[in-house]
Amino acid sequence: MKKLREQLLFPYTELQNISATEGDVIKNQSNDMLLDDYAFHKWYRFVLSYPPHLVRTYLKDFGISDGATVLDPFCGTGTTIVEAKRNGIQGIGLEANPFPYFACSVKVDWSIDPDELMDRALEIAEHTLLALKASGIDDNALFSKNNIDLRFLNPDASKLLIRDSISPLPLHKTLVLLEYLKQYADQPCYKYGVLALGSALVNSIGNLRFGPEVGVGKKKKDMPVVKLWLAEVQKMVNDLQSVAGIKPPECFVYAVDSRNLTRVLTPNSIDCVITSPPYPNEKDYTRTTRLESVVLGFIRDKAELRGFKQSLLRSNTRGVYKADQDDLWVANHAEIQRIAKEIEERRIALGKTSGFEKLYGRVTKLYFGGMARHFSELSSTLRPGAKLAYVVGDQASYLQVMIRTGQLLADVAERIGYRVERIDLFRTRFATATQEELREEVVVLQWPGKK
Repeated sequence: MKKLREQLLFPYTELQNISATEGDVIKNQSNDMLLDDYAFHKWYRFVLSYPPHLVRTYLKDFGISDGATVLDPFCGTGTTIVEAKRNGIQGIGLEANPFPYFACSVKVDWSIDPDELMDRALEIAEHTLLALKASGIDDNALFSKNNIDLRFLNPDASKLLIRDSISPLPLHKTLVLLEYLKQYADQPCYKYGVLALGSALVNSIGNLRFGPEVGVGKKKKDMPVVKLWLAEVQKMVNDLQSVAGIKPPECFVYAVDSRNLTRVLTPNSIDCVITSPPYPNEKDYTRTTRLESVVLGFIRDKAELRGFKQSLLRSNTRGVYKADQDDLWVANHAEIQRIAKEIEERRIALGKTSGFEKLYGRVTKLYFGGMARHFSELSSTLRPGAKLAYVVGDQASYLQVMIRTGQLLADVAERIGYRVERIDLFRTRFATATQEELREEVVVLQWPGKK
């Protein structure tokens, strides 16, 4: 075991010794992160996440400290909830997408002994390497015999993947590793191992690239899957060791639709909300996590995919269903109705006739209606004076018709009874389609409530 540890972990332990100070910045594909942001967040991070230091900014601005409860009703992979826990504040996260929900729930559970986690991971690695070697595959040397009998996903699951998002040999190795990992399903280490594999899949094992949209980059014929997985486990171990002896507040994560959150939240229990809901555009957020969701068994077929999509806020045309009625919530909102009408008129003028294009106007109304429904549902759970920060961005995805998301959401919230304190500029991004700078903003609200 000691020899295996040295062989597999030595190249990665050196990377963990980099010292970091607040203010040092790392630029990545999604946004800028401080080096001080990495602990726990980097166990698995949704590529479109906002940076953890933004959460710290608003926790400080709102005067939130221990004894308070912070909610993220669109928690994704847990940026707000993890950061709340790191700052000694109780957090509650809501997420309907299965894999991000799982990721967040693991990232806020610091109860496992880090040495036990590493020991179990090395056992799993050893079993996997021996099984691969017996079939003619040397994972460390990236060498394999010809005519290997490779494992594949079942056809229903394979159809859900973005084509070529993972090459056959890395997929085979991943499935072998997953088989041995599942033998520890009843042990505390299991969920950490699964999350580590999900992170390795999307960041190094697979062929995905992330820009404005998720796509396929250079195809990797082979990758050292076991080493890459252990590197992710090592990150977890280091972070867990850094909080040894500390008793942080317990955080809770629920798999629930943010428009039906009173199912899990009690009245007058929330002091603060920091979140980033989806924006109204053509990003299918389920595609961004599709590789790890499918390979690791969180989504097995189209029926399961459709089932959980129906519990998501409508923000793109691939998640719209005939029975949807959230648009009724904004039927009397003149500006939202005007924008939807402009989108439809432009579609007709341009001769756009696909089924998805015909839904552009409708999904815009469904999005803002869904958010109105969310704000209404949320209000009963807020304590009087609760502060809220919603990170959103302008959009022009629908035939270049500008949607000022922050301004519209502020108006929607105000009509329900929230007080709009201000709209802060978070950052700007240049849209090549419209040749305009689009604003990403933080809509700051307060719930007056009844005192």
